[in-house]
Amino acid sequence: MKREDKIKLFLVDDDILFLRLLENDFLEHADFVIETYATGELCLENLSHNPDVIILDYYLDGIEKNAINGIETLDKIKSLNPNIPVVMLSSQDKIDIAISCMHHMAYDYVVKSETAFVRLQKIITSIFQYKKLEKELNWYMERM
Repeated sequence: MKREDKIKLFLVDDDILFLRLLENDFLEHADFVIETYATGELCLENLSHNPDVIILDYYLDGIEKNAINGIETLDKIKSLNPNIPVVMLSSQDKIDIAISCMHHMAYDYVVKSETAFVRLQKIITSIFQYKKLEKELNWYMERM
């Protein structure tokens, strides 16, 4: 598969160990182009690299205490490009946090756990199935 045909993922997490584990899992199980960032600021600085999906940690204050958090990063991503699906990732298993993320236009919310990677894979698959259907529908509607 050519590099330009691969799905480009941004992984954004201030827990460097978790970030590397996530990156390695994605690289082992699928053919992605992956960019990793430890802060929301770095993610935002590199949005011009046109990610297909962003997986974004909720807190993001482990490296720099004054760093913008995941919700602020999500809001800025959506203001710059509302079409990028952003999946929020957090160790917080609280429904109010998940609801808040969805109100801020997150595509989905995943709790960090032993099943998080499998869940993320399924979400990414569903995103691209939906995009494919959307393209087919647009193609069909243009010909009517």
